[in-house]
Amino acid sequence: MIKKELFNNGTRRWIYIGRDPDLPEAVIDTNEYVVIDDGKALLLDPGGIEIFPAVTAMLTREVSLDSIEAIFASHQDPDIVSSLSLWLDLCPQIQVYSCWIWTTFLAHFGGYGALRAVPDHGGPLPLGRSKDLTLIPAHYCHSAGNYSLYDPQARILFSGDIGAALLPRGQNALFVEDFDAHVPAMEGFHRRWMPSNEAKNRWVQRVRQLDVDMLCPQHGAIFRGEMVGRFLDWFEAFNVGVTTEMVGTVGESADLTSRAGAD
Repeated sequence: MIKKELFNNGTRRWIYIGRDPDLPEAVIDTNEYVVIDDGKALLLDPGGIEIFPAVTAMLTREVSLDSIEAIFASHQDPDIVSSLSLWLDLCPQIQVYSCWIWTTFLAHFGGYGALRAVPDHGGPLPLGRSKDLTLIPAHYCHSAGNYSLYDPQARILFSGDIGAALLPRGQNALFVEDFDAHVPAMEGFHRRWMPSNEAKNRWVQRVRQLDVDMLCPQHGAIFRGEMVGRFLDWFEAFNVGVTTEMVGTVGESADLTSRAGAD
């Protein structure tokens, strides 16, 4: 896996972990981020069961397990948080922050005593003695209960599935360098998985009020510098929630009839 420090001002750090070359092709690739503040760590969408050993091995090179204070689950999907019970077995001190509507769902992954319900309007997420990390509402982008996380020190926005790209195998650039070439990897995902243009544009309006140097999605490459603005412009103009034109293109390889016959 790739591990890279995205930000370090002496007390606050952001670490990226992802691009596991040993990931089975049937498992979607994910990006994991760690925020470290004065020795305390926060895991953002720590990933699924499949990648837990690799993420843990990488993470322990940066922080001790007893310094991991919290997990933030931007929403309820298994690719971002099905490893929850494993993390809580390893680090029982962890508190888990997620939207209030998903706490009873996430409890099926274990650790219901650790769950902390986030209200719809978001708000601060504490880390150690720091109170400046902020959860930004991103509901219906794509989950009904969803947040982004903003760090004003690093000027980094963790955007979850917003900005996600399904990159071809072997395309391992960490940052978006050619926006136009990157668009095809985003289009199908955003059109199908983002159901509401109104909700999407409200999120864009909120983010435009922030000072963002890096926009870090949960899949694909990171937007930085001018690429952040280009993504916001593209996303605002893009028509989402469309399914009819996607039928027969997304998941064409999943021919259920032939699979049934093969099985």
